[in-house]
Amino acid sequence: MSRPTASAWLAPVGCLAGALAACLAVAPSNAAAQVVVAPATPTSTQSHDASRDDYRTHLQTLTTLVDACAQARDTKACDPAQVGADDLVPLGSSVTPAQNGAPNAERRLVRYGWLRVLLSKAQDKDAPSAKANPAPSSSEVNQWLNVRPIPPTTAELLASARKRLAAELAQSSAAPAPLPDHSAERAVMKQVLAGRDFAGLEETNPKNSALEKVSDWLNRMLENAVSLSARAPWLGRALVWGFIVAVCVGLVWGLLQLERRWRVRLVPEERGPAPGAASAIPWQVWLEDARRAAQAGQWREAIHFLYWASISRLESKRLWPADRARTPREYLALVAADDARRPDLATLTGSFERVWYGGRAAEESDYRRADQIAQALISGSGSTGSAV
Repeated sequence: MSRPTASAWLAPVGCLAGALAACLAVAPSNAAAQVVVAPATPTSTQSHDASRDDYRTHLQTLTTLVDACAQARDTKACDPAQVGADDLVPLGSSVTPAQNGAPNAERRLVRYGWLRVLLSKAQDKDAPSAKANPAPSSSEVNQWLNVRPIPPTTAELLASARKRLAAELAQSSAAPAPLPDHSAERAVMKQVLAGRDFAGLEETNPKNSALEKVSDWLNRMLENAVSLSARAPWLGRALVWGFIVAVCVGLVWGLLQLERRWRVRLVPEERGPAPGAASAIPWQVWLEDARRAAQAGQWREAIHFLYWASISRLESKRLWPADRARTPREYLALVAADDARRPDLATLTGSFERVWYGGRAAEESDYRRADQIAQALISGSGSTGSAV
């Protein structure tokens, strides 16, 4: 077998190079036609409601128009105005024959902007192939091959458009596909929802909706604060230090409240009452002095003894440490706000201050009411009711 000569190898390469040169010569015009394939924004925004029959008739008309344009390739045969308006076609899977073309049926917009652009480009015939161009070198061939694929011609695009219209016509003529049966999936979902994990689910109530709105509002505030701190770094540091100061102030206030409530502590029995304290004199003695003063008609002194009898009794129960230097209001402040004895002590304190420090004349009724309250405090029962 004889070895091929160099001219035999270069002949096919020259033919291939000539074909590539011809394709690249018409690349600018075909590149514009390539854009037509993509569903670009239509040049006309007009559309009209069309029944399924009208839609099929329109597709047949467009197929005839594409065939005529591909054969003539002139302005009259490739006029984009002959495409017509876009179609609003009722969906086949959700429209009954009685609803076909009804204005309230669910519809799909079928656009023909791509075909209008293609027909406007098809008015210019394809450039002739450059067969007479000299064959390029092998380096030029390799360079052209690495740039991009050769775009289709306008004639090829018209053929693709005809196939697309035929496919849409066949699809519109086909019977709508039946809806899939999801009974098995539905049964599985019902079985899952009937399980123990979903037994306690309840509908959203107004309280949860309000809490969710508050949570969303707080999240938006935090997001705004974070975005603002990104623009102003000092704001983030100010927020952090402000939060720390607020926490410290809250802790100090809470400790003061706890100290105020628990500063009244139990006093060991072996220490006994402080000298001069109200509990240094037994409450029975105070109560006996009050009764003797009442028998003598000294109602002011009787209320005075009833008050100190009550203070001595509460102090003997270790409600507060014994201290004679306290005022009546200070004794009242030592009783917790949730203590059931506080209302009676407040009423008796007000009666005692009015008649003893305020100089108001006391009557027998004032004494009877004060004695009733003092007995309730001494016995440890609940509140007796209205003020003296």
